[in-house]
Amino acid sequence: MSERSDVDENKRATLRRFAVLGAATPLATLRDDDGDESEVRDAIAGYVATTPGAHFSKIRDDLQLGTGEAQHHLRELLDAKTLESRRDGDYRRFYPTEQFSAFEQVALGYLRRETPRGMLIELLRDPAATGSDLADALDVSRPTVSKYAASLEEAGLLDREDGYAVREPETVITLLVRYADSFGERAASFAAQADGFISFDP
Repeated sequence: MSERSDVDENKRATLRRFAVLGAATPLATLRDDDGDESEVRDAIAGYVATTPGAHFSKIRDDLQLGTGEAQHHLRELLDAKTLESRRDGDYRRFYPTEQFSAFEQVALGYLRRETPRGMLIELLRDPAATGSDLADALDVSRPTVSKYAASLEEAGLLDREDGYAVREPETVITLLVRYADSFGERAASFAAQADGFISFDP
């Protein structure tokens, strides 16, 4: 088999895997054209359902789509209100329609970034962690921690009045646990121990 055929077959397998998820969602109903078009849209819908907050380039690359192809199908899904999007700096992030609050959308956007995600996880593990503790744990500089802490505060995810405190921690924990597989090993490890970080006040 040629290299080109291998690439095409790999793309087809990836699309089919996510199309199953997309076809199962109640809003994925764009089926008035040919099967290939529908399969790509179902795949995008399925991918976003399992990776909410993903930006355009990640969707395109992970599903092995062309830029124009991804733009076309995302536009169709937005027009059909299967997906919605939110501008996040230089990125446009995508979410299943009406599934997440504004706070959750912002949180997911930051959880898709490695350093802010690591900071939030470390602070959920140890609410007393200092900027230096975070820098050591994540192997980044102290100014990097300060820069992202300011961004997280501005986004409403962090309170810096007295040290660092995650706002709406149980919401952030829920998102981390629910989508842990899409966030990487640190999040998966945290999710496995998440019960210990949730407090109940009956």
